Amino acid sequence: MPHVAPTSRAPSVALTLLGLMLVALNLRPALTSVSPVLSQIGDSLSLSSSGQGILTTLPVLFLGLLAPVAPLAARRLGVDRTVLAAVIVLALALLVRPYAGITGLFIGTVIAGGCIGVMGVLLPGIVKRDFSRSASLLTGVYTAVLCLGASAAAGATEPMRIAFGNDWQAALAIWMVPAVIAAVIWWCQLDGKHVPKTHIKPERSLFRDRLAWQVTLYMGLQSSLAYSVFGWLPTILQDRGLSPVDAGLGLSVSILTQISTAIAFPWISSHMRDQRAMLALAVILTVSGIAGCIYAPISGVWFWAVILGLGQGGTFSMALTLLAVRARDADMAARLSGMAQGVGYTMAAIGPLALGLLHDAFDDWQVAGIFLGAIGIAALGFGIAAGRDRYVGESAESC
Repeated sequence: MPHVAPTSRAPSVALTLLGLMLVALNLRPALTSVSPVLSQIGDSLSLSSSGQGILTTLPVLFLGLLAPVAPLAARRLGVDRTVLAAVIVLALALLVRPYAGITGLFIGTVIAGGCIGVMGVLLPGIVKRDFSRSASLLTGVYTAVLCLGASAAAGATEPMRIAFGNDWQAALAIWMVPAVIAAVIWWCQLDGKHVPKTHIKPERSLFRDRLAWQVTLYMGLQSSLAYSVFGWLPTILQDRGLSPVDAGLGLSVSILTQISTAIAFPWISSHMRDQRAMLALAVILTVSGIAGCIYAPISGVWFWAVILGLGQGGTFSMALTLLAVRARDADMAARLSGMAQGVGYTMAAIGPLALGLLHDAFDDWQVAGIFLGAIGIAALGFGIAAGRDRYVGESAESC
């Protein structure tokens, strides 16, 4: 995320805060709304499991690939106008993608992922700029709102498909409504008189810093687990015997549970010497929840969905926490954030795609569960390494 220079305040602090939260609400529904109706999409458009895996992978891939576009666009348009443009394009993509055939579905998904990637890079800088005295609190709040949006889309898409007469296209397109609302509120809160500029100082690349890579790899591996769950958990639960509505609800419950640990884990870790213990606990809970959803008796799936949510709320919030606490100043945090999100989200796209390929090859989810467990073990190792009380840019951590 770029470092944002102070600007004139928006006409209303409350309106700015509302706009920020509404934009955050739209950072996941484009992703989590697909998986509950993935089977219907596959049947309607004759998509194989591999094709469905690509569909769930594309938005994650472009979260990372378009992350570097955010600071470039912000220099030309200003940070606020870049966010406005991204949320407008997101709304259009969500409206068009269900009705434009296979090609349109994939292109719309790519565009949606790219828009989310741009907004995700810029929002932390806006929080720091406009709410510097409460930046930590608001970062936790907007992360919780992000989880709420993801949960709502996961849980409501399948019931809406049924309500719309088994129309999966309308159930996907309806998620453009919150994006339109966010665009209107964001436009209303724009100052309109001042275009903020970003300031980027030339520095030695973090790609030569070992600790920066440990943070980045942890970000990518935990994201790979998260987007594998977003993309495939409802299908896994349906294959294990749950109805489509209950399977979507299982994902929704899991995501909704994330809100508690998304706020609690960073707060608890701030009272500890370093972040290793909380990072390890978060990954262990996540892997345990995934294993329970795949291997444990289906009667206990709600328990395991909650465990999974508690873990993933912690892994995600701790990944964001590392971006701040492993940097000595805001400029370094911005550079680390850009590296971790750009590389990490691109790497994370492997998870959903690999799950589709593994399911095609073995026609069950057993091997896929082993694959996710291996990702979890790697995330645990890099998380413990990144959780040490050190800072990126120190000579001892250079490669």
